[in-house]
Order: sequence, then C-alpha cells, then structure tokens
Amino acid sequence: MSIEDVRAKHEEQLMQMPNVAGVGIGEKAGKAVIKVFVTHKVPKTDLQPQDIVPKMLDGWETDIEEIGAVTQQTESQQKK
Repeated sequence: MSIEDVRAKHEEQLMQMPNVAGVGIGEKAGKAVIKVFVTHKVPKTDLQPQDIVPKMLDGWETDIEEIGAVTQQTESQQKK
C-alpha cells in the first residue's frame, strides 16, 4: 500500500486523538514518513493506550511534530 493510501486510511482516526492538528507525508532521515502534527507533545504516560500514535502504520513509520496552536488567518494577516 502506498504511503498516500496509508495516510488517507488512518487520517480520520489520527485526527480524533488528543492534540492532533493535522496529518501529512514528510521525510525523516531521508525516508518518507507519515507526519502527525500535534499542538503539543504529551508524555505517553499521560495518554490512554488508544491515544498513542503508533510508531508504524501499515509498514510506514510515523513522526510526531509539535507545531503549536493552529489558528485561521484573515487575508490581511497573510499579506504581512
């Protein structure tokens, strides 16, 4: 299964997890990975087992990246 197919297959489930703001495809150490963007990282010990992002999804490695709070910008803010 391609990485695009795996991302699409798991995106809805991942987006239901605490602090997850987005899911995409990126690169880590020269290899394609499924990126899981979170508002802030939380220690695994503070999460329920079902809320921990798996290290692998259908044979593709995941990478969690903290991006902070995501907010919508107005058109005037984007021009700055």
